[in-house]
Amino acid sequence: MADAATRTIDVEVEPEKLFDVITDFEAYPAFLGSLGLVEVKIESRSDDGMVVTQSVKKLGKTVIYTLKYKLDRPHRVAWTFVRGQMMSHNTGSWTLEKAGEGKTRATYAIEVKFGMLVPKSLVKLMVSKELPQMLEAFKKRAESS
Repeated sequence: MADAATRTIDVEVEPEKLFDVITDFEAYPAFLGSLGLVEVKIESRSDDGMVVTQSVKKLGKTVIYTLKYKLDRPHRVAWTFVRGQMMSHNTGSWTLEKAGEGKTRATYAIEVKFGMLVPKSLVKLMVSKELPQMLEAFKKRAESS
């Protein structure tokens, strides 16, 4: 069974600016490193998307996975799972809506399925604590740049 979560956050920038932060994958380690993201590599690019490999360090283990992103500027970033360790499914999206002058309401949705070796407690920690921290990191990055 897959675990799913959806969270919404308001950001004090236009959707285009937040979209740029979300799609600047190579910058992720600079502001998401405290959440374990250690490396990002762009595998390929096209007009409407890219394939990205990410390395995350959790509990002393490095997990590498690849996602295919579909970009619909400036409204939506969606992804599907290509391959990875300890994971068999990962789909999700960012949906960006204008929420007044200079404001964006961003909704992040994810559905992920981990292998048998990943403790349920780790999944709960990621959803309850790390997902809000990740959203705040994106908000801070967008509002300060």
